[in-house]
Amino acid sequence: MLDSNFNIIKIFILTTVSFGVSIILTPALTHYLYKYKLGKKIRSDEGTPIYSKMHADKSGTPTMGGLLIWLTTLILVFLVYFLGKITPVVFIQKLNFLSRPQTYLPLASLVAAALIGLFDDIIDIRREKGGGLRVRQRLVIFTIIAVVGALWFYFKLDWTTIHVPFIGNFDIGAWYIPIFIFIIVATSFSVNEADGLDGLAGGILLASFVAFGAIALAQGRAELATFCGVIAGALFAFLWFNIPPARFFMGDTGSMALGVTLGIVAMLTNAALLLPVISLLLVIESGSVIIQVLSKKIRKKKIFISAPIHHHLEAIGWPESKIVMRFWIISSVTAVVGVVIYLMDRF
Repeated sequence: MLDSNFNIIKIFILTTVSFGVSIILTPALTHYLYKYKLGKKIRSDEGTPIYSKMHADKSGTPTMGGLLIWLTTLILVFLVYFLGKITPVVFIQKLNFLSRPQTYLPLASLVAAALIGLFDDIIDIRREKGGGLRVRQRLVIFTIIAVVGALWFYFKLDWTTIHVPFIGNFDIGAWYIPIFIFIIVATSFSVNEADGLDGLAGGILLASFVAFGAIALAQGRAELATFCGVIAGALFAFLWFNIPPARFFMGDTGSMALGVTLGIVAMLTNAALLLPVISLLLVIESGSVIIQVLSKKIRKKKIFISAPIHHHLEAIGWPESKIVMRFWIISSVTAVVGVVIYLMDRF
């Protein structure tokens, strides 16, 4: 009981510290981004006339704001770890959440995907007309990261089981590998598509990480729950500065990193089938893109004025702040529903 209470205290403390560290780091980050004019160029090609017209006024807004999230997480992971090594204070030692079975893989995935996304952001900034890696190139990168994770889970951790809520566990053998790859790629792609309005992806991700943090805690995975809490704290700070008009954009260094990590966390908790519930809006966002592409190829017509769906809502006259806030509310509700389903499944 004492350990359980301490774990809750630990999560709240480090989530709050993460928020504070991110708030402190932001002025330095924004000063650097503005000083060197590391702003996003809004595409102006003929393929996206509606998007370009709606977002022309955002051209030049600094990108790579996702640095704030993953750097804060990385700093706290190692700061708490080393403080625990050099201090005799037991309380500080117990704050450590760097754990081989729980946080090594999501942390490594976070940093690896973030660095790739950072490279993509740099390409976007340097190109005269804007635009980083193409969708196909991103999908290839997501797949490579997913393959590495899938092989690690299958061969190193001997994971071959997937849990179906209210039914039970199923040993799917080697099928675990392609299913793992699909989940990571789909989640990463969806987050990338949702990162289109000020604070939109950040709010959806915040609700999702809080939900999976609660699930991890219920499973007794305190370190993983703390890891989710630290990311949530950094996302809170990011959203503080991303309330329209955004001070900076998340960029691919944020969306790629957090999309991959969210998928990894879902697999680590064996709650991947709850991901479409908890992060329902991510499914809707990527689904709208897929539907639009298929309709244009097959019917030679568009279903949405502009895709993903948040751009369609913009095009029909919804204010950006209304879209973002309503999506935040929906994300909070679906996150709670996902946690409730998980808890009901346990009884």
